[in-house]
Amino acid sequence: MESTFSLEEILQLGHIPESLQTTFLRVANGLHQRAKYPKEKVLQLFAQLLENPKKYAYSKNKLTNLARAVYDLQKQGTVIMLSSVGQGYLPQEPVFGLDEKGKQEAGTFSLRESILPYAVFGREQIEAGALQQMETAASLPIAVAGALMPDAHQGYGLPIGGVLATEADKVIPYAVGVDIACRMCLSVFDLPPAFLKREPHLLKSTLLENTQFGMGGEVARKFDESVMDRPEWTATKVIRELKDKAYRQLGTSGTGNHFVEWGIVEVLAQDDRFQVPPGAYLALLSHSGSRGFGGTVANYYSKLAMQKTQLPKQAAHLAWLDLNTEEGQEYWIAMNLAGEYASANHHEIHRKIAHALRQEPLQMVENHHNFAWKEVLADGREVIVHRKGATPAGTNDLGIIPGSMSQPGYVVRGKGQPEAINSASHGAGRLMSRNQAFNQTTRHQMNKILEEAGIQLIGGDLDESPMVYKDIDTVMAAQTELVSVLAKFSPKIVRMADANRKERRED
Repeated sequence: MESTFSLEEILQLGHIPESLQTTFLRVANGLHQRAKYPKEKVLQLFAQLLENPKKYAYSKNKLTNLARAVYDLQKQGTVIMLSSVGQGYLPQEPVFGLDEKGKQEAGTFSLRESILPYAVFGREQIEAGALQQMETAASLPIAVAGALMPDAHQGYGLPIGGVLATEADKVIPYAVGVDIACRMCLSVFDLPPAFLKREPHLLKSTLLENTQFGMGGEVARKFDESVMDRPEWTATKVIRELKDKAYRQLGTSGTGNHFVEWGIVEVLAQDDRFQVPPGAYLALLSHSGSRGFGGTVANYYSKLAMQKTQLPKQAAHLAWLDLNTEEGQEYWIAMNLAGEYASANHHEIHRKIAHALRQEPLQMVENHHNFAWKEVLADGREVIVHRKGATPAGTNDLGIIPGSMSQPGYVVRGKGQPEAINSASHGAGRLMSRNQAFNQTTRHQMNKILEEAGIQLIGGDLDESPMVYKDIDTVMAAQTELVSVLAKFSPKIVRMADANRKERRED
């Protein structure tokens, strides 16, 4: 290890005010001597801090206190400019290289004369509108296979609970959904159910202090922001313009049916994939997606797809992009980045809450249910599988199927059912639209159900009342061919966005 830092080595980075020079020197030698950082790495960190002190001031890292001092000066009008030497310590901005592809030409397409056969699970509990939407999707000229899950209900374009396999180079933005990579995440803790009864106020406070809901929800302090270093953030103009917003919203949950909740998970049997011994445990479950980043990407490329692929009116929202073109490539990159971002979003929430609880989870299970994947069907055909409100359930895939705030959810293991295109439901599914819920249910009715079930709700509104959802056990009974149940999760303390009917629902 080299000798200690001298002040001259620090000052070569830029004109650091005298009031901070001793602090910089102390931190530098602490990192170098105690944390065993090479001098080169320390100088690189300092250069990045001086370039963007706010980033380090509001995240958990070894430079937080120093960064706050620099940022406070900046807010007072004193900006520490990097010297040419200091600039040399900044990392080179990663550049994501796009393949050279031509523009997608606009074209007009007709639907098939005959509807492609598709499997329906739990048909008796699926509304006619969802079946009609699935028939339209199965009439697309690029459709290869389809399936409808037992929680299905009418949406836009592909129904919620719809699964559609298309030709291997065609992706339908609206069949992925507006909330790209909306997903579930479950953390199981080695704490008994009695902990919840003993410490309800502590658990409630961990939700209030470590979650952020609402359309404009942002979080200043980050636990792990490494997802923002991915080179894909440089790939396209659309992505680049959304990066700052995505950074601010990292670790937030949004609106609609998104939630973070404490509950009890009952593991029913030993399983080599789930790897949690049978018994009852405290668990944290979250549901949200890629926030404003994914929503903007979805809307932009859905409109672009409708310009490029002109279909009959009833199928207009099922317009596709060709992955062999510039537009298709851009969407595919953005969609996959939204998937990584959504996963990081959940991890941020779970890690913060686990840290507040001073516990490490025994196991974490997670899955997307609004996404498109490159897969191979049982007959060997390569396809793009769109799951819009459907859980991946390939052989041995682990997934989470929630119920409602008063009904249990389930940890499941996929059976790889070809007719279902390796899929299962993503929840119980809605019985009522949001408008129907507001017009046909009351707060008193909702509160009574929650009180009888022993559930505490923080936030929420009538459009997410237990009454607006199908019976989860009826849904599960309709998909015994698709998944095996490994564990049962019962909600106890539920956090959702506060009632605000002027906000757009993100789910």
